[in-house]
Amino acid sequence: MAETGGLEGTDKKDDIERAKSEGKELTKEEKQRLRREKKQQRKGKEKKDDKASQDATPSVPAQVPVPASESSAPADKPAKSKAELKAERRARQEADKTTKQGKKGEVGQQTATAKAKVLPSELLPVVKRLPEHIQADNPEVLKKLAKKLERQQIPLRPEYGHKVSLFSHLHQYSRKAHLTQQIGIPSMVIHPDMVRLGLQYSQGIVTGSNARAIALLHAFKQVIRDYTTPPNEELSRDLINKLKPYISFLNQCRPLSASMGNAIKYIKKEISNIPSQCKEEKAKSDLLNCIDRYIDEKIILAAKAVAKYSIEKISDGDVILVYGCSSLVNNILCEAFEKGRKFRVIVVDSRPRLEGREALRRLVQRGISCTYVLISAVPYILPEVSKVFLGAHGLLANGYVMSRVGTAQIALVAKAFNVPVLVCCETYKFCERVQTDSFVSNELDDPDDLIVTRKGKTQLKHWQDVPSLGLLNLVYDVTPPDFVDLVITDLGMIPCTSVPVVLRVKNVDQ
Repeated sequence: MAETGGLEGTDKKDDIERAKSEGKELTKEEKQRLRREKKQQRKGKEKKDDKASQDATPSVPAQVPVPASESSAPADKPAKSKAELKAERRARQEADKTTKQGKKGEVGQQTATAKAKVLPSELLPVVKRLPEHIQADNPEVLKKLAKKLERQQIPLRPEYGHKVSLFSHLHQYSRKAHLTQQIGIPSMVIHPDMVRLGLQYSQGIVTGSNARAIALLHAFKQVIRDYTTPPNEELSRDLINKLKPYISFLNQCRPLSASMGNAIKYIKKEISNIPSQCKEEKAKSDLLNCIDRYIDEKIILAAKAVAKYSIEKISDGDVILVYGCSSLVNNILCEAFEKGRKFRVIVVDSRPRLEGREALRRLVQRGISCTYVLISAVPYILPEVSKVFLGAHGLLANGYVMSRVGTAQIALVAKAFNVPVLVCCETYKFCERVQTDSFVSNELDDPDDLIVTRKGKTQLKHWQDVPSLGLLNLVYDVTPPDFVDLVITDLGMIPCTSVPVVLRVKNVDQ
């Protein structure tokens, strides 16, 4: 009976398959029968796989006896051996492992990058310390500064006059109040050369980035010559400690320029590099030679290299506009004139310093044809100008040019007239400070310089007595790199955007 039932089932299956192939529609009963058979086939396959996996796992302690009816496989589908099943299972496990490891690696990289992004901003907050000279409106900072100067036996210079509220964070001093009036001669710890240099800075006798840096280096040379190492002290440490009050004194007389800051860094680095076993006389002579080398290479030879590159940009018949009195620009024009270039110079000047008069005097003495105008006339004179040559107090790390106040105005007007603006600057004036405006960090000069006496009358004679009146005498401004076409340095001609590269190379060399 069983055989006849099986034969009938196979016959029905063949009939259904034949009907399918002929394209005939199946009845409900036939469809249900097909579904049932498929389910049974699926269940049989799952049971076989489970049994095969159980046979292949080594963790099974004892083999379960399999009935002969279940172990017997159909003749048309031969059963796989245990070795083959084991190999397949291993291959499957290896594939799963590799995919899991790949996913873990990707997740790990994402978490690592996320951590790296989080660390600087959240886990390690960066505390930016503002310098003291731009926190004059902070009483706590002023107290700390007063204590520091008291320890160094240097008096605190008093503020002068009412300041414009936008610049209340900057110090404002008067030239009439000398800092040396408050220093007693017997108790003075400042070297006489430093005292003289500080007075020259505060009175405006020594001006200009190059002149101030050279005067500072010569004063340091005299300090090193007169220095003797105390007993039981190391030269490098004691000398750096000796220089600290000198630098504080100079900073009280007038804020340090970018060129002076770089020169001080260089001297401190050279002092700290002196080996402890080195004799005093040899160490002092080495330091003096280092300072002379710095002046020769970074200032004098650098100025010659800048002049060499700049002369290439001057052609016969040029009308060159200069502003103020830049020793570097004056040197370039004089050398170009000596080499036979025929050009005319327009010297632009501005109150209250009127530095352009000194530049005019030097150029006219050499026989160069010059025109003298004030800054208010620049838009009227620029149509006949072919090039603008400007000096720089310093070049900032973001490509901005810090120079005498009024430079940004001239560069802006020159850009409007499509006149190329060339900035001449030595690389020792490049500084790592970043600034985009003239408000945050600047220098306030004596406001009394703005007072003019005409025909014996002074309009603003007692301006300090008026609480609502403040005079603003800014020293520097900041020119965006968009207004500067080229920066001519001792390394060559570069755009403003290359300043960070030069700074990086300088740091590597040092």
